[in-house]
Amino acid sequence: MVEQAKLPLGKKLILKGVISEDQLRIALIEQKQRNEPLGKLLITLGFVTEATVREALSENLNQQSADLNSLVVDAIALQLIPKEVAKRYRVFPIVYERHSDNLILAMSDTSNIVALDQISAMLVKGITVTPLLVNESDIQRAIDQYYGFELSIDGILHEIETGEVNYSSMGSTSDEYSQPMVRLIDALLADAVQNGASDLHFEPEQSFLRIRYRIDGILRQIRSLHKSYWPAMAVRLKVISNMNIAETRAPQDGRISIKFSGRQIDFRASAQPTTHGENFVLRVLDRQKGIVPLDGLGLGESELSLLKLMIARPDGVILVTGPTGSGKTTTLYSILNHINTESVNIMTLEDPVEYPMNMIRQTSVNESAKMGFAEGIRSMMRQDPDIILVGEIRDKETAEMAFSAAMTGHQVYSTLHTNSAIGSVSRLLDIGILPDIMAGNIIGIVAQRLVRKLCPHCREAFSADGLELRLLGLPTEDDAGKPNAQTIYRAVGCERCSHQGYKGRIAIIELLKMTPALDELMARRASSRELKNAAAAGGFHSLVDDGVRRVIEGVTTLEEVSRVVDLTDRLS
Repeated sequence: MVEQAKLPLGKKLILKGVISEDQLRIALIEQKQRNEPLGKLLITLGFVTEATVREALSENLNQQSADLNSLVVDAIALQLIPKEVAKRYRVFPIVYERHSDNLILAMSDTSNIVALDQISAMLVKGITVTPLLVNESDIQRAIDQYYGFELSIDGILHEIETGEVNYSSMGSTSDEYSQPMVRLIDALLADAVQNGASDLHFEPEQSFLRIRYRIDGILRQIRSLHKSYWPAMAVRLKVISNMNIAETRAPQDGRISIKFSGRQIDFRASAQPTTHGENFVLRVLDRQKGIVPLDGLGLGESELSLLKLMIARPDGVILVTGPTGSGKTTTLYSILNHINTESVNIMTLEDPVEYPMNMIRQTSVNESAKMGFAEGIRSMMRQDPDIILVGEIRDKETAEMAFSAAMTGHQVYSTLHTNSAIGSVSRLLDIGILPDIMAGNIIGIVAQRLVRKLCPHCREAFSADGLELRLLGLPTEDDAGKPNAQTIYRAVGCERCSHQGYKGRIAIIELLKMTPALDELMARRASSRELKNAAAAGGFHSLVDDGVRRVIEGVTTLEEVSRVVDLTDRLS
């Protein structure tokens, strides 16, 4: 009997239940046409993840595999392999073990003997190479990150200013990037992605061009360039986002799709005429960051169980509310990803589709084709859906169609711009939805904000004073009459967080699950205060409560929470 470890990759993945026979057949047909490795094709077709293929290959080859993101990179190892060699053979030096003269090398194809021979011949005599199986996209990302983009931008700027060609900034693709302006835009886009920016702003002033990144929700100025650079840069941005390069007096929208670090990154582009020229803003749509596992949203155990309970109900409306940039789309996509199986038909209507997902039928709203949200829902109902996602409820017609779909046995997800979960009820009443239609058809409402996380390397502990204790909802004195000693943290700033004191963001969330008592109050148009009191009696935790929980846990600061929610109610 053949051991499972020796089986071909396709058969092994079928035995593991990862892919079906049909999916393997599709990939094999594609392989004949494209002559690419089967594992790579299965990833491209969206049948499996890179991690799954890496694990299966490492078992087959009886070799170690690793996630490059969790490894510490050795600076000496980087000096042994030049960037051009790393890119050519798709390898990345992880660590140089000095005691054994051994270089551990990340490779996407550990059976590439040619690459191993070439690298061994290039190294100092006596150094051995140990290959480690790693995702190709992780290797590309590591090459870009650790060999540095910033130098590339400076090199290209120097080239434009002096007219000298800086070959080191061209890398190994000198034919494709022979124009410095093309390379400059690509390098800036890549740099924004590397720095974890969600938006990239090109802002012309009277005598210079300001470039800002929005990182963790806060804008930071990254560079200032002479204004003479901007016309050529604007043309290049319009070309890659399919805008009209001759139009400079009207706003334009576009989309850029580029492969960085071995993975697809999309940008939503917007050009707006201003007094000093066209203002360009690019929204970074990173598919890997866009879809977070449900348990990665940062919910407490009880809230996560409550959300799963809400999702399990077969029909009704689930609303996600919050201002622009509060992570509503990420939460909705995480929920859809959690329930996305072959047994359900999920259809979405978005403006526009931000993150393409496998097995989900996604449609962009197209006003020019007379398909808004309401018309789209009407059309979707004829496509036999189980679950419908409506990008946003903006008007009465869309809201009515969404509730109509929910009343006919569908589960409907949508977003709404309100300040709180309970505020959604008055917003729907304001749009024109009858209270007796809302009662019984809303499963629950999720309201959220994003707060910056404290940098774990430089945060500073201190004891909360009287005012801070009141904001935290804690007594100012203990039972013995002594001042209460509650430790919380403040932001400081270090190299690792670019001296911001914060690194990354986390959602603070409130979940309002509708109960018969709340439905009854809604049906008779009860005030927000009555709804709030009834929800609190049922154990409802507000955004403020969740924010305070995060402060006490040491994840964020009171200042950061007060930036996104009103804490003053706690003082009354």
